[in-house]
Amino acid sequence: MSCSNGILKVVNLLIDGHNLIGQLPNLSLADPDDEAKLVVLLRSYAARHRCAITVIFDRGVVGHPQRLSGNGVTCRFAHSPQDADEQLLRRIAAIKQPRDWRIVTSDRAVARAATAHDIEVVDSATFARRLLDPAGRNSRKRAAAPLPRRERPLSDTEVDEWMTFLGLEEDRGS
Repeated sequence: MSCSNGILKVVNLLIDGHNLIGQLPNLSLADPDDEAKLVVLLRSYAARHRCAITVIFDRGVVGHPQRLSGNGVTCRFAHSPQDADEQLLRRIAAIKQPRDWRIVTSDRAVARAATAHDIEVVDSATFARRLLDPAGRNSRKRAAAPLPRRERPLSDTEVDEWMTFLGLEEDRGS
């Protein structure tokens, strides 16, 4: 989301749906409800970030329910992965105001087309992390924080050293 001259501008996201599902640890492309589960996450994201989302799913079945659209998310189903890429490329070419759009994909051809049209590309893995971070915490801050140290038991030598240091060496043997 960005602001210009004090006016709030809605950022539009165009998402390569199955590409994104493949990056989400809690979703599987083998799940017949993977699209619906992703749309639930995208609706929440759209509401939090006040953006409009169009998601293109490949391998769509003729007559697939389109009722997934709503609450800031528009869903489109293609008949094959190639058709989904073609839909994404057509939509990218038709965008009139590239600053108002972000493309979420890891597909190189789609990313190149978006970049050629001056549209920002967000890698699917990067967006997956944002999608799963509802609090909006800065991932860089979390990455910089030290990981908790795993406790390990003290060795016999270390126990002996501490017992001596604390003046308790005679208690250990009793």
